Amino acid sequence: MCRRRCFCIARVLVLVYIHSDYVRVRPALKILQISSADSLGGGERHLVDLVHGLVSRGHEVQVAVRPNSPLIDQLLPDKVQISTLPLRNALDVSSARSLARLVRRHDIQIVHAHMARDYPLASYAVRENKQARLIVTRHVLFPLNRLHRITLGKAARIIAVSNAVATQLRVDEIAAADRISVVLNGVDAKRFENARGRFDRDQFLAAAGLPANTLLIGTVGELTPLKGQEEFLRAAAEVRKQFPASYFIVAGTDNSSDNKNRAFLEQLIKDLELTPHVRLVDWVDDLPQLYCALDVFVSASHTESFGLAIVEAMASGTPVVATETEGALEIIQARETGLLVPVGVVAALAAAITELLEDSDKRVQLAVSAQQTVIAQFGIERMVDETEAIYRAEIREGSS
Repeated sequence: MCRRRCFCIARVLVLVYIHSDYVRVRPALKILQISSADSLGGGERHLVDLVHGLVSRGHEVQVAVRPNSPLIDQLLPDKVQISTLPLRNALDVSSARSLARLVRRHDIQIVHAHMARDYPLASYAVRENKQARLIVTRHVLFPLNRLHRITLGKAARIIAVSNAVATQLRVDEIAAADRISVVLNGVDAKRFENARGRFDRDQFLAAAGLPANTLLIGTVGELTPLKGQEEFLRAAAEVRKQFPASYFIVAGTDNSSDNKNRAFLEQLIKDLELTPHVRLVDWVDDLPQLYCALDVFVSASHTESFGLAIVEAMASGTPVVATETEGALEIIQARETGLLVPVGVVAALAAAITELLEDSDKRVQLAVSAQQTVIAQFGIERMVDETEAIYRAEIREGSS
């Protein structure tokens, strides 16, 4: 009996040792995420998903945002520590110093910035705290100015949300190629997939003032010329010639100072005689419900660094027509997981939409393949895994 007891105690001690060694090797991290965003877009949804994923793994996450940031309502207040700072611009010395104090006070190990104007502020905070490592994510394809080039030269790692963004960074010689990593955006595929199971389309159509059993085509994104809402509406006018009972939804907010983009679209809808058939709505809180209501989702963008709305629609089981932007070309396999058309060509956009409206079997085929692709390649867990691995690698690098 004594020998058996000794064996059991020894086994417990071994397990405790193994567990303690695991904890020693993979401790929780102290992370600061920074975003001065004043509207919600793909980059902001990325940040929210990343923060929640990191918190669920036991990491201590701080988030620095502007006082009226829309991100505040999206984050879990009982699990995420939120600090509000002016974050006015890339030369906001006061905010830079506040960030440095925040990093020092909480012994932050990783400072992760997501917007170009925040890169210099984050860089200063890290320079004042030698234990911290600077990570920046580049969400867009637009070129950076000289100040940002200097800042990114000091970043431990630059994360690109697509191969197209990484290629642009390398072409612009923003940083050494070995400091640029690609972490594709991710979505909560289950959230969008499960939405269809609880979705009542008749109820949705009635709430939107639309007739039952209509064909519904929609697009989602900030109201700006780069998102291609003008081309979408012009294509809608062509589609209606073959499908007079079709209806269209344009969902998105206008972040211009005088709402000129929305005003332009409202006038265009009148000029195209589409007023009874188009619903122009502000940003939708329950996006999965909107995606599920659509017979066809359209991305008519002129440029996309990734195309998060495309992936969300695919995850919802909705067939997609997209322009051949850099991001869409990485996401969609032509005629297998969606239809691709040239950027800015209204006739091609209308023809692709019409092709899917005419063929319900094709819509189902594309939707099923697309949903499987999202689950396999664009999940949040994969995105968080890869980002967390970068954090740990840079901390090891900094301590060596």
